[in-house]
Amino acid sequence: MHVVVVGCGRVGSELATSLERSGHTVAVIDKKPAAFGRLDPGFAGEKITGFGFDREHLTQAGIERADAFAAVTSGDNSNILAARVAREHFGVKRVVARIYDPRRAAIYQRLGIPTVATVSWTTDQVLRRLLPEEATADWVDPSGKVCVVERELPDVWAGKKVALLQSSGSFNVVMLTRLGLAQIPTPDLLTQQGDILRFVVAVDALEALDHHLAHPEEHH
Repeated sequence: MHVVVVGCGRVGSELATSLERSGHTVAVIDKKPAAFGRLDPGFAGEKITGFGFDREHLTQAGIERADAFAAVTSGDNSNILAARVAREHFGVKRVVARIYDPRRAAIYQRLGIPTVATVSWTTDQVLRRLLPEEATADWVDPSGKVCVVERELPDVWAGKKVALLQSSGSFNVVMLTRLGLAQIPTPDLLTQQGDILRFVVAVDALEALDHHLAHPEEHH
């Protein structure tokens, strides 16, 4: 897979290095030549000095054969513009843009441009540790209909089958983490105290999920 990364700051350099280590070809674009110094000394990908929304610079980076594109500079406007050019002009299907303003990120997400809102992600991670019962969704699809949420298994559910934690069409357990090890559970798997569950949930069923977890006696 060929990936074009725009921005060679901390995020971009780590992303480019990780992608190359995973066996992909990578081209990195940054307006500052010195930024490429953040890449590993053995980085073998293309390094293009320029702008991620400039079609000539994108062509130099191999955008026409790119399977994926990530705009992760420190500028929201530049990232969105670059992402739109990659998707709308060059037809790259896998595109993501880093956005600092969470309100703008939500807007672009609804327009079909996947975004990573740095501030929102950090805030959510902190809140998830401080107030797990009030944690927001890990992921929400662009239509706002389906999300993924993390929940700690209530002690009263320990020893019950995973199947009892699910409601067809509303919420299903897609991952269970036990003692630090994640697995995709079968319906017959017995839960244990301390399990961490990830559910895929219809957004309008979030309250139903939490009620279900809080009142197991109603479902046995």
